[in-house]
Amino acid sequence: MNMKHLLITLLMLLPMAATAQNNAWEKPASETAANDQKYLAGAVPEVDGHVLFETTLKAPGKTADEIYDRLLDLMTQLTKTSNQMEQSHVAVADKEKHQIIANYQEWLVFKNTALVLDRTRLIYHLVADCRDGEATLKMMRIYFFYDEERNPTTYKAEEWINDKYGLNKKKTKLARVSGKFRRKTIDRKDYLFEKFQEFLNQ
Repeated sequence: MNMKHLLITLLMLLPMAATAQNNAWEKPASETAANDQKYLAGAVPEVDGHVLFETTLKAPGKTADEIYDRLLDLMTQLTKTSNQMEQSHVAVADKEKHQIIANYQEWLVFKNTALVLDRTRLIYHLVADCRDGEATLKMMRIYFFYDEERNPTTYKAEEWINDKYGLNKKKTKLARVSGKFRRKTIDRKDYLFEKFQEFLNQ
């Protein structure tokens, strides 16, 4: 077989190989649907028309001052992690009121391959209110700045990832476009809330 025939044969086999690979690596539709349950109705709460994620961090035996100091340290560290942008900073650190407010801008990556980098800038506030034994942590004022290089578009969470816009009409599946933003934002929120709780328990 000469080089020309070899190339033709390889090109004919490529679609078959790609199909086999996709079938091997993609989750079955039923499994994907089951995994999507945590992202469906109610997963993005709204208060007075604004998307607001909130949790209570438990820290038994610690004073409000101790909790404040630890959370201020953690929220400051977060501004310096590799996915953060230079705009990330602690805006308010009020020890008398035991309140911390930090603004973050970071990358949420949807797909990263040799040919495709699909990501959005995630912009949000974290607000911590500390008390003896616990703290309330809120993730709020959430925006997305997408497709910066080609067609920059800004989305508010209230107009993009809430139940009205982030799900299909029957609320049974993630929306085709905004659904990936909803999924990644919930994942990021879960990760942050879990890490903050772990840090307080150390």
